[in-house]
Parts: sequence; structure tokens; C-alpha cells
Amino acid sequence: MAKIISYNVNGIRAAINKDFAGWLKAADPDVVCIQETKAQPEQIDTELFKELGYHSYMVSAEKKGYSGVMILSKKEPDHIEEGCGIDYIDKEGRIIRADYGDLSIMSVYIPSGSSGDIRQDLKMQFLDDFLNYITELRKSRPKLIISGDYNICHKAIDIHNPVSNKNSSGFLPEERAWVDDFVGTGFIDTFRYFNEDPHHYTWWTYRMNARANNKGWRIDYHMATENLEQDLKRAVILSEAVHSDHCPILLELKNEL
Repeated sequence: MAKIISYNVNGIRAAINKDFAGWLKAADPDVVCIQETKAQPEQIDTELFKELGYHSYMVSAEKKGYSGVMILSKKEPDHIEEGCGIDYIDKEGRIIRADYGDLSIMSVYIPSGSSGDIRQDLKMQFLDDFLNYITELRKSRPKLIISGDYNICHKAIDIHNPVSNKNSSGFLPEERAWVDDFVGTGFIDTFRYFNEDPHHYTWWTYRMNARANNKGWRIDYHMATENLEQDLKRAVILSEAVHSDHCPILLELKNEL
């Protein structure tokens, strides 16, 4: 069995100061896909992860204290792919991939568009370019798990107040349609594969006591290619972890990496 966790930590150094290492030891995943590290490699003491048995790999944004993705892995991958070869995406440190035999696991941090029209336009450009990149990648890496912060609630069930948020970035019709298209190319939203109940979220604003009242958004996903369906064992949201405004999500596979 393999345990894969994805977690937008909203700053890896801040999370470490909140005993991220202790949580990691207790959770004991095989792979952790981290987003929004907000750090350069020299700013992180990777010995901390090494002591817990993890190899660590990261891609940082050119802009300091911004974006950034990381993969922690107990098993050393056969190959690490940093970025996707699209300049504006790679400058923001949003994609890293680990290959294990014929299985690939990617940590992705899709941009937010909530700061205004310019970033929303970039987000939509990213979504188009990302889907094209993944479609091409699957020709050589057909077994793929894309884990991370997608910054989109797919359906009304994935957001606490769909009516008042219908014009909010992260729940716009064109963003939700993109998730339809993405899933339609042959991906499984693994959490919804096992759980169709409402009120399950992965992000809460720090304002208005939102987390305590569970007024959240489900914007973090483990998306798995359909050829992995028989290997899916369990997918859950680990809402008790509180290092961030997001919480981690867990996917268990029946087979080892």
C-alpha cells in the first residue's frame, strides 16, 4: 500500500514552526506533495525531513517568499522533473513531478485569480496550457496522479455557499467548466470517487471564524488517471491538521510504489 498526501502549507517555514515534522512522523505517508512553500532551497533545513526518512525535492519561484512546490518521498524516485518547460509557469515554481516505475506523481499549485483581472486572466491561460501539457505528458507517462491546490471548487457541493460565490474566482463557470474538461480527458477526482457527501472542504478563510464553522471550499485534489482506478483504496480529507489555511488530503493506493 502507498499513502500519498497533498498539502498547501501556506509557507513551509511557518508550518515547521507549528510542528509540521511531528505531524509528518505521525501521518507517515510515503509521498507528500507540498504547495506554497514560499521559500528558496537554502531557507529550508532538509535534514529535518531526512531524519524522518524522506528525500526532498523542490522548485521555487523566482520571486522570494512566493509560490513554490515540493515533493517528499520515502522511496527515491527514478526521476524528478522540475517544472513543465513553460517559462511563465516555471518562473513561479508551480510544478514538480516524481516518477516511480510506470507511475508518476505530480505536485501542482494552480494560480489564484482572486487578486484581480490580470491574475484571473493568467490563471485561465495557465489552465489551458496545463491541460495541453498534461495531455502531451500522458503519451509517455500514462499513469499519473496530479495532487495539489487547484484553486477551483468543481461543483456546488464543494463550496459552503455556492449562490453568493457564483461570481468569485475559484468558482467561476469557466473555471468549473475547465475541471469538467480536465476530468473528461480521463481523470478521477479520487475524493468524490469514494465520498459524495456535502460539507467536506480543504480551505477556509482566516476571517469570520470560517474554519470553526466549516464554511470552506474544496480546492485541493488528488486527480488520478482512469487507468489507476483498480489501484485506488481510500481518499480522505485530514481536516484536523492546522498548520495552514488549507488542510492535507490523503490518497491510499493498494500497491506500493
